[in-house]
Amino acid sequence: MAERIGQIVRSVAGHDKSELFCVVGEQDEFLLLANGKQRKVASPKRKKPGHVQPLDQGEFPHPVIRKLQNKETVSDRERRSALAAFKGGNHIWQKTI
Repeated sequence: MAERIGQIVRSVAGHDKSELFCVVGEQDEFLLLANGKQRKVASPKRKKPGHVQPLDQGEFPHPVIRKLQNKETVSDRERRSALAAFKGGNHIWQKTI
């Protein structure tokens, strides 16, 4: 299984469908997701990998994503700002929504 921590994903199933999340960990066959707003790091959402769509981050050099990938501590506020920056950018995935 590829390392997914720090990856930005979109939920494709459930009540949070089409929401953006950061992968903060893995537990058994589940991904642990947080967006810093409804789902904080203290209580991440557990979802099966088939219920999320990994998004092409391309050259998204946000420092928070790098901190996550290096397994450094990231606050919920930093996570929200990274997802907002990703959402506001001109990325390939936005053309399919």
